[in-house]
Amino acid sequence: MKVALIQQKYHGSKEKTIAKTVEMINKTSSELVILQELHQTEYFCKSEDTKFFDYADDYKKDIEFWQNISATKNIVLVTSLFEKRADGIYHNTAYVFDKGKLAGKYRKMHIPDDPGFYEKFYFTPGDIGFEPIDTSVGRLGVLVCWDQWYPEAARIMALKGAEVLIYPTAIGWLECPKDRYDELCEKENTPEEKQKMLDAWISVQRGHAIANGLPVITVNRVGSEEDSSGVLAGTKFWGNSFVFGPQGEFLAQASSDKEEVIEVEIDLNASKEIRKIWPFLRDRRIENYDCLLKRYCDG
Repeated sequence: MKVALIQQKYHGSKEKTIAKTVEMINKTSSELVILQELHQTEYFCKSEDTKFFDYADDYKKDIEFWQNISATKNIVLVTSLFEKRADGIYHNTAYVFDKGKLAGKYRKMHIPDDPGFYEKFYFTPGDIGFEPIDTSVGRLGVLVCWDQWYPEAARIMALKGAEVLIYPTAIGWLECPKDRYDELCEKENTPEEKQKMLDAWISVQRGHAIANGLPVITVNRVGSEEDSSGVLAGTKFWGNSFVFGPQGEFLAQASSDKEEVIEVEIDLNASKEIRKIWPFLRDRRIENYDCLLKRYCDG
């Protein structure tokens, strides 16, 4: 399976950003194309502002647009859209199109609420569970950004037969001048702390690949975006989109500072062979895992 990761920045408007996305899609001959989290606009969750709910008003038109791109290019396309379900109920939703047909969708389950990532203000947690999506290129375990820190989500997708784990994401470092946000800058803006965060982000997903014997594909934003609230200077998204094989081997990695189309061949049969050698799913002691269904296990 040939996969393309579209790593890009925000180009100042929805129209210009979408035009750039389509231009990048047109450069690849891959069967599966994956876009980053909330790829049509800026990452608006840097602040809490009700004006951004207007972005979801056209989500049905957005679905139709990307469905048409999937049909025209004859590809499986993983998108990430701001879904308006009803007034007051919005989701961060990955829609998957298969050569013009809607193959399925996944509503982001884990919703962060941190400085610069105020997603709980905008998104209702998903309610359709962790369900792989069947497509012409394979069974896709699509998750979104903050989900990538949770081994439970990856494991459930694997146990339900996903052949690959996919994470559209938007993550980076806060750019906060010291005269505005001293404590946060001191803690998070040193080169050492930045590297720790980046390494942790890559490592936890590498672990998902190894523990589940599955390829992992993660597509991140790149570039700097201002914070319209003025509380922070903004966010520098760190790029570094990547693909791991089922033993945690690097198959591809993007740069930290530029837009790129990363293409890579993935052998889905490799997972079957790896699981014969490393049968982690076989040796699970499910009779002793009740604690996982509790918030915290006392004693």
